Amino acid sequence: MNPEEQVCLIKKNVVKIVKEEELLEKIKKRGSLRIKLGVDPTAPDIHLGTAVPLLKLRCFQDLGHKVILVIGDFTARIGDPSGKMKTRRPLSSEEIASNAHTYQEQVFKILDSKKTEIVFNSKWLASLSFSEVLDLASRCTVARILERDDFYKRYHNNSPIGLHEFLYPLMQAYDSVALKADVEIGGTDQTFNLLMGREMQKSYGQSPQVIITLPLLEGTDGKEKMSKSLGNYIGINESPEEMYGKVMSIPDELTGKYFRLLTFLDEEEIKNKEKLHPKKAKEDLAMEIVSFYYGKSSAEKAKDKFNLIFKKKKVPEDISIYKTKEDKIWIVRLLQIVNLARSGAEARRLILQGGVKWDGEKIRDIDLEILINNEHILQVGKRKFMKIVKES
Repeated sequence: MNPEEQVCLIKKNVVKIVKEEELLEKIKKRGSLRIKLGVDPTAPDIHLGTAVPLLKLRCFQDLGHKVILVIGDFTARIGDPSGKMKTRRPLSSEEIASNAHTYQEQVFKILDSKKTEIVFNSKWLASLSFSEVLDLASRCTVARILERDDFYKRYHNNSPIGLHEFLYPLMQAYDSVALKADVEIGGTDQTFNLLMGREMQKSYGQSPQVIITLPLLEGTDGKEKMSKSLGNYIGINESPEEMYGKVMSIPDELTGKYFRLLTFLDEEEIKNKEKLHPKKAKEDLAMEIVSFYYGKSSAEKAKDKFNLIFKKKKVPEDISIYKTKEDKIWIVRLLQIVNLARSGAEARRLILQGGVKWDGEKIRDIDLEILINNEHILQVGKRKFMKIVKES
């Protein structure tokens, strides 16, 4: 594509480009640009919300540009304060390393590994001397930092702000300096950090990066930004069945947005999907998304399993089996043993919310001792099943 055609494609579904004319000029002058995305490994898995900027990176790769994925193993020690009304809990180095490992595995479900450079920002941030940190801090005023909406609100609400949190946008901005980034992309909640990178590059005598902001993707609740902590996420590493079922659970009004941000359909195709019955449109959406990550065959199987459970109200035949010699067992303990709950607290919450069934009957008593005398079906939510079998 010529530069004008490239910019036209890059603009698809973005919120803002600062500045579009600079992007066009950079492509004309340089041809292949250095495109940066920074992700802090603060959670163990990548979800579809994170996939939005990754898919835009893939677009850049397909146009012949160099993609640099920055794993923020150093910045994760602080945690991005964007949108946060309180200081984040510090992560241990072990948690950061584990999360970073899974990120590296999962991003290549979207990105072309041969066209991606993965770097860790501890490479340059950890080696900065105190005098160099002072020099970095001197390039930004406190008034500029307090322009951030989240810092402004916390300051005026007398909510604590750690001094180290002020350094976060400077550290992310320094990543752009270290990498000499031509373009940086991120969600709209990253606008302040991205602009800071642009300004920091100017102060170091570099050509300022173009910034591209993308829409934030609401989660399955249809209200809040997709997040692991809110439980409204769809992980790209979840099973095809779980992914399909979660996509089917999103509110109807989000279907068009999901098509635009998470699939490769063109606008005319998407508008035709929006004319369909909402349930059929979501079925097509779920098929598109699951097929991208797992292939069409797996998507078809996920669809069949979903229809078996929700349309025919049947229990799937291929569910896992747990065998036990116990005659009775505490329901909270059983949920943890078979990995249908990660903790006793989660098990109790699921029971009290009416999300647990034993042989089709809801369990409401968190102290219940379950009698096991043959084969039983334990169900959590709408899609998770386990066959419990009494061994003789």
